[in-house]
Amino acid sequence: MNIILLGPPGAGKGTQSANLEAKHNMRQLSTGDMLRAAVKAQTAVGLEAKAVMERGDLVSDEIVSALIDDELAAMGADVGAIFDGYPRTAAQAAALDEILAKHGRSLDHVIELEVDEDALVDRITGRYTCANCGAGYHDRHAKPEVEGTCDKCGSTEFKRRPDDNEETVRNRMQEYRAKTAPILPIYAERGIVTGVDGMASIDAVTAALDAVLAAD
Repeated sequence: MNIILLGPPGAGKGTQSANLEAKHNMRQLSTGDMLRAAVKAQTAVGLEAKAVMERGDLVSDEIVSALIDDELAAMGADVGAIFDGYPRTAAQAAALDEILAKHGRSLDHVIELEVDEDALVDRITGRYTCANCGAGYHDRHAKPEVEGTCDKCGSTEFKRRPDDNEETVRNRMQEYRAKTAPILPIYAERGIVTGVDGMASIDAVTAALDAVLAAD
């Protein structure tokens, strides 16, 4: 099973990808993670990408495609792929088709975690973590049992991510819509796009994704 998982930052792609990996013998292929790993490992593609980035240029479609090609070659034929962050253009979508075909694969589903922008802003801007143990909390939805004290370790120090603010979240949403707009019609024509309520509970979203994959 090979899928593209779409959704803006904060929609829960990371959580759901981990569930899919554990339950369906799949592997999340995040272009950002693959790029960093290739640079660190000093692979041929990684060295090429490092040189491009050191010049301050954007990594080309050819380099990203080569990364995906290498990753699929290293994966077992029975392991499914979850594409995260790629493709983002019509040209990349065409390249992905060619890469998948080269490895005897095809794209089964494009699943979008659909979110309500205002609700997503509330979800992200209200979250914070224990500075000591990393336990997660929310201003309205998941407060500590004792205000100002972590339930798990008793610490009274908490922190928020500096980019968890309304302006940043709305900018991310705008960027996401701009990047997905070119590719959704391509896959919609093939009849493989499914929307899932990304604002539902984690378990409900997991169940919905399982149902999509089980339909084949």
